[in-house]
Amino acid sequence: LENLQPEIKKLAERLRYEVSVRGKQVGWSEKVARFHFKKNLRRIITELYVRDNCHPFKATLVAWVQLPMWVCVSLALRNCSVGAAGPEVQEQFSAGGALWFTDLTAPDSTWILPVSLGLVNLLIVEIFASPKMKVSRLQKFVTNFFRVVSVVMIPVAATVPSSMALYWLSSSCVGLSHNLLLRSPTFRRLCRIPRTSSDSATPY
Repeated sequence: LENLQPEIKKLAERLRYEVSVRGKQVGWSEKVARFHFKKNLRRIITELYVRDNCHPFKATLVAWVQLPMWVCVSLALRNCSVGAAGPEVQEQFSAGGALWFTDLTAPDSTWILPVSLGLVNLLIVEIFASPKMKVSRLQKFVTNFFRVVSVVMIPVAATVPSSMALYWLSSSCVGLSHNLLLRSPTFRRLCRIPRTSSDSATPY
């Protein structure tokens, strides 16, 4: 997507000129000319996405699987912790913890898990927010929204059973490791990920 931006910009300038010329020939108003420009630009961009097999929707496909799974596993852990799955399961959870969170059915009174979760999530948001392409107003809003969500998750994680907080932290750590791995120039070369203008030789 990033590598397509210069080509899209060049084609948009050419299209703007062609629409301007055509508009003068047939007497289009500024509103009609703008409509034809946007309509044709959308078509051109879609053709480029198809050509390079990089439609932005593909980037959201993982979330459509990951989010429902995250919710279902969280609810399952809560049910196990409160005894909804049976008293014997709850008993195993109450004695199945480790380190300072030995009781997975109780919230983490030390707040280590919740604060760690908030910090890891904020780190993921900042990695995504690091400048790549020109950032739109919507992208800025989404970034700030997820920053707020990351902070709000701290008190939420402090009130739920430790089993849920531990799962959320583990999930976020895996997500962070994926993001850091995809920044590695060596890994990107191995996976044949195309170079972009914003790629850094020292991404960390």
